[in-house]
Amino acid sequence: MKFCKKYQEYMQTQDQKKLPAVGFKNLKKILKRCRTDTTLSQNSHRSQSSSLPLIDPSDSAICPHHCPVCDGTFFPSLLKEMSEVVGCFNKRARKLLDVHLATGFRKYYVWFKDKVQGNHGALVKEGKDLVGYAIINAIAMRKILKKYDKVHYSKHGQAFRSQVQSMHMEILQSPWLCELIAFHINLRETTMNTKKTSELFEGCSLVFKDGKPSLSCELSDTFKLEIDLTCSICLDTVFDSVSLTCGHIFCYMCACKSGSVTIVDGLKAARHTSKCPLCREAGVYEGALHLDELNILLSRSCPKYWEERLQHERVERIRQAKEHWESQSRAFLGI
Repeated sequence: MKFCKKYQEYMQTQDQKKLPAVGFKNLKKILKRCRTDTTLSQNSHRSQSSSLPLIDPSDSAICPHHCPVCDGTFFPSLLKEMSEVVGCFNKRARKLLDVHLATGFRKYYVWFKDKVQGNHGALVKEGKDLVGYAIINAIAMRKILKKYDKVHYSKHGQAFRSQVQSMHMEILQSPWLCELIAFHINLRETTMNTKKTSELFEGCSLVFKDGKPSLSCELSDTFKLEIDLTCSICLDTVFDSVSLTCGHIFCYMCACKSGSVTIVDGLKAARHTSKCPLCREAGVYEGALHLDELNILLSRSCPKYWEERLQHERVERIRQAKEHWESQSRAFLGI
């Protein structure tokens, strides 16, 4: 089955949720119209010269590198659709995980509501569906951009994908996807497992290779996602992990050091000019997200390592807090 048809059938199963989608079929029509229009235009010029053969419309390398037909409609349409898809995914994932990670009175309210209404299975299925939704839309975007490059005999599709990544609209960059995968594995390892529940987690796993962990998610035969969980600053497994808005994951304390702020002030106090240690993008600290589900998963999977880091960071946090309040006291007293 062709991917376009498979994608349409998948999105039809999600109609009740009214999820935005990539207009895969319409985008292919734009590319087809582009090829036809360019062929007719070039053939009209060639017909004036009897020595030049006419172009076959099925030729995939006839469209010029800069095409007003495609560039004026194809990229703006795809950008708008991807923005809607990522926005919807992030919103739904946040809402789902807020329910799962509820604390205090709200935690007991959610637990009681689930018991009465039997919503636990629905919560699990919603998480699974969201991961599938993210991955199939990522595949759709890659395939349509590959089609664009094939039609235009160019690399503008690849360049557009890089632009989308720099704008944080690549759905695979979303920290909420990482959180959802960790959410799946955490639920699988709880005592609430049922046979029905375990079947939903076959594609998600925490993998250790040479002692280095990574999240793996494989929901189709053609697509496998792996998220490295090694902090590129301390070169160890991420502890108290945070994701910067560029999508890179670090230990919280390492991120504070790279942002030139203390753990007391937090990442929101980082200057707008502070850059990500990996991609060197500025202004990525203020919107950093704590990966609570991932932290729960790693603390369960690496208990000895987690306890050692916890003890070490507790000492460091007390030291920084003490220095912070001493400096505040001196400033207040004018010393």
